[in-house]
Amino acid sequence: MEDPHSVNSPRRTLSLTKNRRATVLFPDSNNKVSTFGVPADYGPKPSEVYGFVGSISTVVATVIFLVWAYVPENWLHSVGIFYYPSRYWALAVPAYLMVTVVLAITFYIGLNFMATPPPASFNTIFDEFSREPLPSSALTDDDDDERPIDPISDIGIDQINNIMFNNPQ
Repeated sequence: MEDPHSVNSPRRTLSLTKNRRATVLFPDSNNKVSTFGVPADYGPKPSEVYGFVGSISTVVATVIFLVWAYVPENWLHSVGIFYYPSRYWALAVPAYLMVTVVLAITFYIGLNFMATPPPASFNTIFDEFSREPLPSSALTDDDDDERPIDPISDIGIDQINNIMFNNPQ
């Protein structure tokens, strides 16, 4: 019977002239044997576990919050729950959170408007990374195959406007 850790070499598969069998042995440090055909080190990843615990915790916290917010006080007292926060916080905390999110989004949009230059500014066309095209030297040869590639540069706004608006097709 063959060794379970041997693998046929691609050279053996492609070679038709050799009669010997080329094998590669992989040493097994821990001889774990799985009975179901799955690797022995198979198991949940830590991120999966954290995600599962987080989702279950969120569901449990939501249920506790809804019970606290909507169940009458005498029902909570009959179950034996006497200490809980004021019902004011059942409305105040979600309202404060929503207002905080709306203000944060508004603040972020406002900062972007303040950081953006006005439309008539040359900063919308040129910046510190702009590169003017180098003047191309006149080539005497008509052979375009020997012409070197132009260095990288920005296309001028006058060339773009000329191509887009003055070039009838």
